[in-house]
Amino acid sequence: MKTPLIIAAVLAVLAGLPPFLDLGLQNALVNVLIASLFALAFNLLVGQAGLLSFGHAAYFGVGAFATLHLMRVVEDGLGFPTPLLPLAGALTGLVVGAIAGFFATMRSGVYFALVTLAIAELFHALAPRWQGLFGGEAGLSSMRMPWQGITFGSTLEVYYLALGWVVLSICLLWAYTRTPFGRLTLALRDNEQRVRFLGYDAHATKVIVFAISAMFSGIAGSLQAMSNEVANYSLFSSHVSAEVVLYAFVGGSTVFFGPLLGAAIFTLFAYLISDLTRSWLLYQGLIFVLVMLYAPTGIGGVVQYHARHWPRLDWSRLTGPYALGGLGGVLVAGAAVFLTETLSVLFDEPYAVARRDAGGGYPPFEAFGTAWDPLSVLTWLVPVALFAAGLFVLARARRTIAEEWDAIRSDPAAEAAGDAAGEATR
Repeated sequence: MKTPLIIAAVLAVLAGLPPFLDLGLQNALVNVLIASLFALAFNLLVGQAGLLSFGHAAYFGVGAFATLHLMRVVEDGLGFPTPLLPLAGALTGLVVGAIAGFFATMRSGVYFALVTLAIAELFHALAPRWQGLFGGEAGLSSMRMPWQGITFGSTLEVYYLALGWVVLSICLLWAYTRTPFGRLTLALRDNEQRVRFLGYDAHATKVIVFAISAMFSGIAGSLQAMSNEVANYSLFSSHVSAEVVLYAFVGGSTVFFGPLLGAAIFTLFAYLISDLTRSWLLYQGLIFVLVMLYAPTGIGGVVQYHARHWPRLDWSRLTGPYALGGLGGVLVAGAAVFLTETLSVLFDEPYAVARRDAGGGYPPFEAFGTAWDPLSVLTWLVPVALFAAGLFVLARARRTIAEEWDAIRSDPAAEAAGDAAGEATR
């Protein structure tokens, strides 16, 4: 099968590429690893058990603070191996997750989600006021101590430590999906009532799944604490909980490796785009909306669907329409970026000052390396033309692609074979 070869190639790149990158990219890759593990831990709950949590930042945060407390003790002389520090986050996440999960899983659906959100907000409100445990508003800080000749003083050493823990955690999560209890988790998602009729304790099962998910979230929080050597109450914020939801759903919550894609895309997107524009969060939100509207199974789901039908696809016919669709997407994206950045400049405080200096008029403004006149029709024709052209190109590409896929779906044998192949690789 090709899947092991792809995984081996990805691991080879992750292990061999970082020494040749600059410090900023190395740090970005550390964040990608941490976000990927956090997303997979969250997806164990939402993607496999069908339990949507809006407060998973709580277990990410407690893992980080537990690790920092242990780092402080190690700094004072305790002979604890630095590479094993994430065990503190794992244990704390497991215990806190079991307690929180016991109460949260008494309800289901939206009520479960609201309970998890309330628990995370409780930590977020409590942490700035609990000086001894969370360090108050300033948070806690410590230093990574050397171990066995390894100083852990460079970002590259932290990267390889994070890579080891993330790979180990992914292997354990994958193994979990192959166990009878992992299959029971999927049954719980599909039909909880039937699980009860079979004689299983659905509540206890959900508590265990919740605790395991929180344990791996705690490991991700530990790696975050070791990377930054500091943590504060912002780790419990709803923003952190919302980010992991975006990772899972954009990447594809129904595919095991889908959340990894979402985490990598959004983390690198933030690193590359946040220095270019202050509107990067808006673009991130637009990506989420578009994926949910037009690819509800996520990026991973789209990739998996194509992989299932790969032998049946006539790429001599599909390559052109797919490239045309990509061009249409670029044109529409260009229109959105142009309009967003233009409005951002026009409604910003520096332009208001320029207007006052110009006597209340609308002077030209700089954007994309060019001066634009806000009163000129040409300025506003640019995004309109890009948007119209993009929609036209997308419509042309969509018709051709739809015809090809309709032909595949009309063949029951090919569809059944694709389903069997997808189940075998899931």
